[in-house]
Amino acid sequence: MNLLFVCSRNQWRSPTAERVWQNVPSIKVRSAGTSPRAKRTVSEADIRWADQIFVMEYRHKKQISQRFSDLVQSCAIHVLDIPDDYGYMDAELVELLETRVHDILNEIA
Repeated sequence: MNLLFVCSRNQWRSPTAERVWQNVPSIKVRSAGTSPRAKRTVSEADIRWADQIFVMEYRHKKQISQRFSDLVQSCAIHVLDIPDDYGYMDAELVELLETRVHDILNEIA
């Protein structure tokens, strides 16, 4: 399963999610940002690659849905509702990511 994690600037939240989930067997991960100033901006190729997209905030879902409207029709976008209040690999952020992503993956399995 290919999981794409998206935040705004691909600086703290989505790279943390990528790191947390990168060693899980049968899961491949990428991270990207919605901002043009992101370290890695989400692309059409990312959307095509992803089986599931996890965004940190509702505005990220809206941005992706508007920008890639034709592509996201067949891919679920899950909002994790994690504010931009954490640094890279912050223990609380890691816990939120583990719990929320795990819960969603269990629901879709």
